[in-house]
Amino acid sequence: MADIIKNVIIGIDPGYAITGYGIIEKSGNKLRVLDYGVIETKPKTDFEIRLLTINENVRSLLEIYKPDYMAVEELFLSKNTTTAIGTAQARGVAIVEAARSNIPVYEFTPGQIKLAVTGYGKADKHQVQTMVQRLLGLKEIPKPDDAADGLAVAICLANTGIMASGKAVAGYQYGRYGYSNIKPLG
Repeated sequence: MADIIKNVIIGIDPGYAITGYGIIEKSGNKLRVLDYGVIETKPKTDFEIRLLTINENVRSLLEIYKPDYMAVEELFLSKNTTTAIGTAQARGVAIVEAARSNIPVYEFTPGQIKLAVTGYGKADKHQVQTMVQRLLGLKEIPKPDDAADGLAVAICLANTGIMASGKAVAGYQYGRYGYSNIKPLG
């Protein structure tokens, strides 16, 4: 009998006020939650200290759980560009920490995450949270919402598999990967 490959995945829902995270293990077709929660920063704290707090907490999670992969939510740009820029910076410090730990980073849009978790790319927040609860066999919906979102990002990678087109890229880098290189996890 062949050994079942186990992969540990950390999912990040970036934000500079609240960064949600979820850490799961995929073994064959089974998903198991290892940890989830949020990294919070205080509003009146200097911004560089807020980013440092996110960085240090992500580093600690990576040291504790030694994930094989990181999945991050791609930015959804709304009308508030100030918030988007801060969120991008929070996302960046998490990605840098993964790079420092030699962990490949994959990114997914909110629609891709919803599709991978619920089967419907326009699912509402409650539908996603309910499916996160069911897929991970949890007694209740993970709280706060940002933690449930971090778990959803991790589930997305677990259910989608790794593919070159999903690697984290920025602006000018789009299009450097083909879309036919898919490798399922475990």
